Amino acid sequence: QWIKHVDEQGRPYYYSADGSRSEWKLPKYNHSPPPLPGGGDTLKSRSLDRKHVEPIVLTKWRHSTYVLDTNDKPSEKCGLLNVTKITEHGKKVRKNWTSSWTVLRGSSLIFTKGQGGGTSWFGGIQSKPEFTVDLRGGSIEWASKDKSSKKHVIELKTRQGTELLIQSENDSFINDWYRALMDTISTHAWESDEAIEEDMPESPGAEKQDKEKDHRAMKSSTSMDTSDDKKTRHKLMKFLTRRPTLQAVRDKGYIKDQVFGCSLSDLCQRENTSVPSFVTMCIDHMENNALNVDGLYRVSGNLAVIQKLRFAVNHDEKVDLEEGKWEDIHVTTGALKMFFRELPEPLFTYNLFHDFVNAIKIPDYMQRVQSIKELVKQLPKPNQDTMQALFKHLRKVIDHGEENRMTTQSVAIVFGPTLLRPETETWNMAVHMVYQNQIVELILLEYEGIFR
Repeated sequence: QWIKHVDEQGRPYYYSADGSRSEWKLPKYNHSPPPLPGGGDTLKSRSLDRKHVEPIVLTKWRHSTYVLDTNDKPSEKCGLLNVTKITEHGKKVRKNWTSSWTVLRGSSLIFTKGQGGGTSWFGGIQSKPEFTVDLRGGSIEWASKDKSSKKHVIELKTRQGTELLIQSENDSFINDWYRALMDTISTHAWESDEAIEEDMPESPGAEKQDKEKDHRAMKSSTSMDTSDDKKTRHKLMKFLTRRPTLQAVRDKGYIKDQVFGCSLSDLCQRENTSVPSFVTMCIDHMENNALNVDGLYRVSGNLAVIQKLRFAVNHDEKVDLEEGKWEDIHVTTGALKMFFRELPEPLFTYNLFHDFVNAIKIPDYMQRVQSIKELVKQLPKPNQDTMQALFKHLRKVIDHGEENRMTTQSVAIVFGPTLLRPETETWNMAVHMVYQNQIVELILLEYEGIFR
């Protein structure tokens, strides 16, 4: 079965239903021309062979269009990765991890079942793509533990509302992919939404749906029968069916960002304060009611109730921590720890992580304290003020240690990995954890000198 399509220059062409071949002319199979006598040149094929100067344009059902270079250039990056979708077009889908040969070409990330041959996209086997992701306007980050329990997981969000998890057990391999994807997204960040919309033609399935909707609309209206009216109706139908995803609307600023997972500077700017109101509310509640509770911050609260509190805060519901449903103080401590854990960038910013680690290694104690103090002053003001408020509160928790059995060291163990972490996890993660705890412990011990 051959399907007719039109390329970007308006030239019609045909491609097979399985996407393995494309032709400028509709193939005929009733006869094949014999070769010229005398060993002359054979008839030139009209097929789009690999030596043709034009690119092959393949359109896959339900997926974006991508252009393949016929000069057989190697892909920018390729390799075997584990991948699953968690959201498609703004709707959550069930995770289904599969091992996929992945090719990064231009601004497209292509996933296939087989490797093909070499680094070329059309290798010896001509692997059939499962789906393609357009990276323009997208974003990536390291996935949090609530997204996946696997290690080394990248979370990729596209402007079309699709979210993917990409994973490999090899940390250096997945770090290379992270950098390559980040560079690709940054390279194409300048392209406007309008340009991206023009560059991405609709899939045949979407065209079919539009035609069916147009057909129903034409039956219900007999007055709009001119060509201009048909074009207007078609454009209006496409406009109505292309509702933006929630993420796209949020990215444009039409919907206010949530509290959990929001940048600390953005949240403070939105609330016109230097310390988030949720942090202040939790600290005040605990200092008024719970400094003597055994295992404060060490004991875990009910995760289901913590998520309910998180949901209420994110949706601007009026939260009163004195209400009975929040009576377990470990729910409040768990929610506060979750807030700091879900910050896009930790309280101790990524760019200063290694500086803090180097400072804690300084042998001389007084010089070590002075270096930590200078680094704290280099943090953005929301980070400094929030850190000061949090550590002042934690000092009060430690002062009640005889009742709650929380020492300086135990508090540092709880908050070290939460407040301080490297941007990219490496093999020496256990070593980093030791330094994280030591840094937090030193600031707790030298609070007055560091923040005065």
